[in-house]
Amino acid sequence: MKRIKVIRVIARLNIGGPAIHTIILNEGLDKNRFDSHLITGKPAQGEGDMTDLAREKGIKLTIIPELSRKINLWPDMIALWKLFKIIKKEKPDIVHTHTAKAGVLGRSAAILNRVPITVHSFHGHVFHSYFSSTATKVFIFIERIFAKFTDRLIVVSDSIKRDILKHLGTASETKTSVLRLGLNLEKFKNTNQLKGEFRKELNIDTAVLLVGIIGRLTAVKNHKLLFEAIRFLKDESPDLNVRFLIIGDGELRSSLESCAANLGIREWVQFVGWRKDIPRVYADLDIVALTSLNEGTPLSIIEAMAAHKAVVATAVGGVPDLVEDKKNGWLVDSNDAAKLKQALSILLKDEKLRNKIGQTAGLHVYERYSKEQLIENVENLYKDLVTKKNLEKIK
Repeated sequence: MKRIKVIRVIARLNIGGPAIHTIILNEGLDKNRFDSHLITGKPAQGEGDMTDLAREKGIKLTIIPELSRKINLWPDMIALWKLFKIIKKEKPDIVHTHTAKAGVLGRSAAILNRVPITVHSFHGHVFHSYFSSTATKVFIFIERIFAKFTDRLIVVSDSIKRDILKHLGTASETKTSVLRLGLNLEKFKNTNQLKGEFRKELNIDTAVLLVGIIGRLTAVKNHKLLFEAIRFLKDESPDLNVRFLIIGDGELRSSLESCAANLGIREWVQFVGWRKDIPRVYADLDIVALTSLNEGTPLSIIEAMAAHKAVVATAVGGVPDLVEDKKNGWLVDSNDAAKLKQALSILLKDEKLRNKIGQTAGLHVYERYSKEQLIENVENLYKDLVTKKNLEKIK
């Protein structure tokens, strides 16, 4: 029997969960059953680029430079035309798109080519906190239309599924599946062996408590909420021996540096940019924070929990499906700087509590977020769709 040919489309392989997810799937699907091809664009400056990792894994990769996250009519039309030509030539059985822009362009090209099966993954959604209310309504309208032409919608958590069905309508419920992220977590099991290396590089004494926030420096990540909480914490405990590490980069770096200075917390905050040696980073963090306005299933929190670190996160998107408040992490309401300060203060001053939460967190994610489970789930989903479409492929 012929292999099932899959073309996967994602707007860019920037550092983050969706890129790692797509790389794992293209590398991990059974080569005897599936022929996988990944199409992507280029990350924006400061986002971090995982394209080299995809190449190192031996993934069949095509880059369309015009394919990007931002809406830009002429480049978008060029990207659509290139996708159309590739799909026409390759004649895939399945086109599987990831993230909003790739979902629109990739599914359009698939529909125009009458591809038998289309699948789209929501790693989060853009239905709030990304764009203006008018733009958001347009995106919801577009997604409702494309949902009608999509054989299966995949979401990464139960909370995201509820949000998607709320906006797309219950008619999409029968074609919506929850498949958790799957990651290679083994590298985080023994981070204690790396303890002290990152501190030494940054010239930070072992007595200093370290809180890290990891992600793009962009509005939806809401770093300003953390900065406001730090200001409250500094006013409350000026002698607290703590440093907050901003790990990542993006278009808001300069304004965030200015914000920290204006709030009088600059000496408590250090910007370190993107890091490829992420297990070394987690090894020396005492707490990992997340302050986003909107999230799917955040990669940084899964990795932090795998490294047995206490996390403090805003209860948005799929975060509550991952973090159980005061058991394997700490949840706070979005945009509540006072509650965020309180949670940080409690954990910074209680080492036993931090360790207890971190150990519980590790057990939680290793049971639920393995890459092997993800690959098995996606293979089964593809084979089920092929069977239902009566394609002459592997059943």
